[in-house]
Amino acid sequence: MNPIFTSIAIAGPETILTLGSLAALMLGTFAKKSNALAATSLFAVAILALAGFSLLDAPAGPNQAFDGLYIADAFSAFLKIIILAAAFASVLLALPWLMSSDSSNGDGGGTVGRFEYPVLILLATLGLTIMVSANDLLTLYIGLELASLPSYVLASFARNDSRSAEAGLKYFMLGALASGILLYGVTLIYGFTGSTQFDIIAGIVGGQTERSLGLMFGIVFIMAGLAFKVSAVPFHMWTPDVYEGAPTPVAAFFSAAPKVAALGLMVRVLIVAFPGEAAADWQQILIFIAIASMILGAVAAVAQTNIKRLLAYSSIANIGFALVGLTPGTPDGVAALLFYSAVYVAMTLGSFLVVLQLRRPDGTPVEAMADLAGLSKTQPKLALAMAVFMFSLAGIPPLLGFWPKFAVFQAAIAAGLLPLAIIGFVASVVAAFYYLRIIKIMYADEPGVALASTSSAVNGAMIAGAALFCSPIGMLAITPIVAAATTAAAALFPG
Repeated sequence: MNPIFTSIAIAGPETILTLGSLAALMLGTFAKKSNALAATSLFAVAILALAGFSLLDAPAGPNQAFDGLYIADAFSAFLKIIILAAAFASVLLALPWLMSSDSSNGDGGGTVGRFEYPVLILLATLGLTIMVSANDLLTLYIGLELASLPSYVLASFARNDSRSAEAGLKYFMLGALASGILLYGVTLIYGFTGSTQFDIIAGIVGGQTERSLGLMFGIVFIMAGLAFKVSAVPFHMWTPDVYEGAPTPVAAFFSAAPKVAALGLMVRVLIVAFPGEAAADWQQILIFIAIASMILGAVAAVAQTNIKRLLAYSSIANIGFALVGLTPGTPDGVAALLFYSAVYVAMTLGSFLVVLQLRRPDGTPVEAMADLAGLSKTQPKLALAMAVFMFSLAGIPPLLGFWPKFAVFQAAIAAGLLPLAIIGFVASVVAAFYYLRIIKIMYADEPGVALASTSSAVNGAMIAGAALFCSPIGMLAITPIVAAATTAAAALFPG
């Protein structure tokens, strides 16, 4: 078979997403205006599902395509399933908001009922899947930019909302800066190794008798660019403002799929391209990033009164916890990070779904934590689901969120990083305060305004499914998820 066609077949999910996004764009353009949004959204959901099912036939061993620029293996397949599932949910949960005709609801309603939203999700997802299959620094950059450009538009999608426009502008400006930093790191790595392909870089770095200062600077710049994408400290500054200003469905998408893809990309770059002696350089940087993210995410969220900003700081803290698993650079640590990523997506999407489902009596969205007062009396089912998500994010056993946090700490201790695990435990205890405060507001405070919930059966079903997954019932899924994560991690450690 022609090598080009072989490469296209290996990159099956990306091929489906590429053709599907173009077809969705044409469908939305030529469909009747009244039907364009529904038709394009349903088509996008079908494309995402088809891309996910294409991974079921993926070969067990690694397959390189496009002359080694792209790799399909168990590691990328595991992450793509999570990314596609998060994108699938992001399209569905946004439909009630997109179809809203109330332009005064403060969340962009009446101005956003356009078919471009699912198309942008498809294009961003395409970039995210390329990121986790990147086997070359240039593929890394292409995937990163392909994911970022639609994300800038999504952040400012509610064009009549000044906060959304501000969020999009901030995200674009800081994202462009981070891309430049990362690209400079790529040029340094190429200059000191003569290659951009991960396995070739690993061979050259492993053969060096002395550490190269220029190579170390290249690693630092690349890690800085990737840290921005996962919103790790000290490159987190965009996250609270963008989460608060962007429409809630967009913030939900940002909190899930891009974070997982960027974490996967960081894992592949550090483990595959810079193993051995080079690991000592990036490990020290990663320890600082993990500790700073855990502490700042835990402490800064305590003072927040906006639920979306609180979830933004929560995501920063959770990224710190996940990076604890990567810091040892071991198969067990990477498997723990993958396990953490899978559970984190369910917890954070479920939290945003509850927020999205609630409306004040005048139709404006719920964003202030005080609005949740007495929710257990007015909306007991949503309050129960939110309590499950908060307890799980806090890592309180026996909810599912406890187990991946325990796994990353266990991996750090096994690698001799006991102080890092202790700091993570303390930060987790501090973070539990603001999660429990939300539960206290919902169950102990007297109701202020009677909140209404949107009549979306699909969103209600997703909330129920996510809550059951994060509840003690979800422990039934631990064995298959951990087994899949272990297999995926082993793909990065051949031999």
